[in-house]
This record gives sequence, C-alpha cells and structure tokens, in this order.
Amino acid sequence: MAYSIIPHNAKAAVKSLLFVILVAVLGLIFFSPFLIMITTAFKTNRDAFTLPVKIFPRQVIFDNFPNAIAAIPYWQYMRNTAFITVFSILGQLIVSPMVAYSLAKIPWKGSKIISGLLMATMMIPFTVTMIPLYRIYSKLHLTNTYIPLILPMYFGKAFYIIIVRQFFVGLPNSLMEAARIDGANEFQRYLFIALPLCKPALTTIGIYSFIDAWSDYLAPLIYISKPDKLTLSLGMQQFLSLYSVDWALLMAAALIFVCPVVLFFLFFQRYFVQGISTSGLKA
Repeated sequence: MAYSIIPHNAKAAVKSLLFVILVAVLGLIFFSPFLIMITTAFKTNRDAFTLPVKIFPRQVIFDNFPNAIAAIPYWQYMRNTAFITVFSILGQLIVSPMVAYSLAKIPWKGSKIISGLLMATMMIPFTVTMIPLYRIYSKLHLTNTYIPLILPMYFGKAFYIIIVRQFFVGLPNSLMEAARIDGANEFQRYLFIALPLCKPALTTIGIYSFIDAWSDYLAPLIYISKPDKLTLSLGMQQFLSLYSVDWALLMAAALIFVCPVVLFFLFFQRYFVQGISTSGLKA
C-alpha cells in the first residue's frame, strides 16, 4: 500500500498558493486595459507612442482632463446620459419586481410557461431585433428622442425578472399566508412584505441597469443622430478623426466616463454579491 511522502497540510498549502497565483495572473490580465487607460490619460499624445513603450508616463500631464472636457460638450453629453440612466433604472426597479412576484407568488395557470419563455428570450441577441425595432420607432417618429432607449425598460428585462423571481421563490409561503390571514390583499403583501425583503436583489438589478444604460453604445447609435442629444459613449467619438486620434484626451475623457460606474459598483458591492447569492444564481 503506497503512502504519499508529502503531508496533507503541505498539499493544501500548495493548492492554495497555486490558486492565489492563478487569480493574481488573471486579475492582472483583466486589469491591464484599465491600467493602460489610466496611465495614457496622464501622458502626452506623443509620449503614448514613444519607443521604448513605458506603461507609466515620462511626464505626468494633468491638463488632459480639462482639455478633454473643453474639446467637446462633455457636460451636456453627461446630462443626457444621466437622464437616460436614471429613468432606465426607475423603470427596471418598478416593473421587474412586479412581474417577478406574479410569476413566483401568485398561483395562476401558465406562470411556469411564461417563466420558461422569459428565459428563452435571453438567447435572442439585440442584433436580431434592432432593425425591426428601428423600423417601428421610425414609423412612430420616435427616433432622435430618448423614448426608444427608456420605454423598453418599463416592460422589464428577462434577466432582471429572473433574478428577482428566484429571490421571491425563496421567500417562505407561510409569511404570505400569515399576511393574508391578517387581511392584507395581494398588492399589500407585495408592497409591504415581499418588496422590502428583496432589497439585495433590487440592488443587483439596479447596478446592472446602471451599467447597461450608462455605457450603452449601440442603442444610442441607432436611434440618436442629433448632436445635442448624444450620449457620452457617442460623443467621445469626436476625439477620433480620419487621419489621427488624440489618445491622451480620449483616455482622459474615458476615465472620467468610467469613474461613476466604478464608484457605483464599489459602493454597492456588498449588496450586489448578497443579491446574486440569495437569488439562487450562485454556482
């Protein structure tokens, strides 16, 4: 009978060390584009392409940020983006929990079929539906408005509905039965019992909605063409010209654009992880 000469504790330590090294390498790989964006934002455009290439700037330039903001109507584009983002988040937070509650806690024929169809729609990419949707909004004369970007959020999104539905499924039915015995109707049970208990799930879909709306590029590109209605993701194209690109100013503008997303995620990170784990989506 063969015995290993390596102690069990040593094997566990080696496995832990290898896991930490793997995570560190993957983290460095995924963080490297963000690091390049940050360092390029403090370089001159010439320094960004000077050989030998250096990650950190040879001379730190802080003027890139005010120059980037002055080069385009930056604050106007940010207001447009913030307007779309706020109303998109409100739509998802209002509609998605209501639909999820009806599928999870209200017994009616066809709820399981509808849940399956919702999950099936997640397999349909936006590129398949964008041309028919554009034709519909064009016929309704709603292009160059924010309605095509905001209105769909008030019909819910399948992924967000499934997240909240999984959370509602985990709530004990005895809690709802007790509220029913006390005289609470269905809407009162949803509003005063189920909804306050699903704050982690609501935070999760709020973060997802914020990131989707704030950084969306394709949908505004399809529906918006007027310069005064552009979002930041479209407005930063003005740093690109036919013959040259001012990478230093572009990276400075992009860094300001990304900061709200990073801060929003860091602030709500604890609730985000809790929402994912309690929604039954954790592996």
